[in-house]
Amino acid sequence: MKSISKRTVFSLVLACILLFGVATFVIRYFLYADRWVSFTGSPHVYTNGKLNTGEILDRSGTVLYSSEKSKNYSDSATTRRATLHLMGDRAGNIPARILRAYASKLFGYDKLNGTAAMESSGGELRLSVSAQVQAIAMQAMNGRKGAVGVYNYRTGEILCALSSPTFDPLDPPDLEHDNGDGRYDGVYVYRFFHATYTPGSIFKLTTLAAALEENPELANETFSCEGKLTINGEQITCPHPHGRQSLSEALSNSCNCAFAQITLRLGKQKLLAQADAIGLYRSYEIDGITTSRGHLDLSDANENDLAWAGIGQYTDLVNPCQYMVYMGAIANNGKAAEPWLVSSAQSAGRETYRASTSMTAQMLTKQTAAALREMMRMNVKRMYGAVDIPGVNVCAKSGTAEVGEDENTATFAGFLDSDEYPLAFIVVVEKGGAGSSTCAPIARAVLEGCINVMDGE
Repeated sequence: MKSISKRTVFSLVLACILLFGVATFVIRYFLYADRWVSFTGSPHVYTNGKLNTGEILDRSGTVLYSSEKSKNYSDSATTRRATLHLMGDRAGNIPARILRAYASKLFGYDKLNGTAAMESSGGELRLSVSAQVQAIAMQAMNGRKGAVGVYNYRTGEILCALSSPTFDPLDPPDLEHDNGDGRYDGVYVYRFFHATYTPGSIFKLTTLAAALEENPELANETFSCEGKLTINGEQITCPHPHGRQSLSEALSNSCNCAFAQITLRLGKQKLLAQADAIGLYRSYEIDGITTSRGHLDLSDANENDLAWAGIGQYTDLVNPCQYMVYMGAIANNGKAAEPWLVSSAQSAGRETYRASTSMTAQMLTKQTAAALREMMRMNVKRMYGAVDIPGVNVCAKSGTAEVGEDENTATFAGFLDSDEYPLAFIVVVEKGGAGSSTCAPIARAVLEGCINVMDGE
């Protein structure tokens, strides 16, 4: 009897283990099966690392990728180059993260029928980006290294997310022998999402937001600039004396001396808190792409270092996508839509995904956002005529970041204060010199392209 009892207990233990294992598998299956089947090594889904079903279109219906094409990519070399970092290269050095993230929705996998839907002609993935605008941005960059981004700050849809330089994935360059001119340095990096840059004076919009949040009456003060300001024996310099100026004029003049004074009145903690509030340290998860975080470390900063940090130098680093969203928050009363790239997906005639809008946390008060909007509009009227578009209120700030001896990163960021075209933008050009002269014409060309695309929809 004891032997039978032991065998019964043992059988019950085995049965419990089996039931536990089955339950665990079933739970994990329903949670993760779509990831398992969409693994890039799956022969049911991929051939030589490429999806063997479906196609990817831009917002206007231009084919960016198709499993039915012998070489998968667009027929247009310009489109292939302009969307390289979205679609990836054939060698896998630039991953097509969107395809991987939405593979299961594109080929129609479901948990009951498996990959049966793949027997159809395949699915369709529609992106928010415009191949036409991407091409305009690429041509405006003219091979220079950097990034261009535009998105709708009320819906979240990204219209442009260009990284430069780029190349044709069907005719890749020999990167080991690029004539030694470095034209393709960093080409595998998706700069718009994954690079960080010293922002230069566009960061003054963060410093100014912190100052106005602390003291709204600052907008009524004036600041004197003699061309230099000595702090503990070290100098903050401007290109030339600006004299007595209002706060709005100090922003238009991008006066380092004025913003050094403002930053020192703020102090470390308030500047750090504002950087956190605008999402500087945050990563955005965008349809399989995780953006890089910005950076601001003031732990060892003396007063001179702090002043330069408020000006946009020192340890300051921003990610282009993240700072573009901050521009959207200024435009949209303190908070903006979270950015996204994929509008919809369908398979076998059935919609499997549709994007929805979600908003960021409140980055700054409505009052502060309104004050910044007004001053950024005055910037364009006073200083940045090259970006102004007739009939549309463009608001912007330029930056020229010193990153090495005789090397400046040019930056330009802002938005359209428009119900019809609610677009925020950023342009970064490495070794680009002055932000206004280098980046403003690029921004205008890309924004006009976006407006034309939106008008045609």
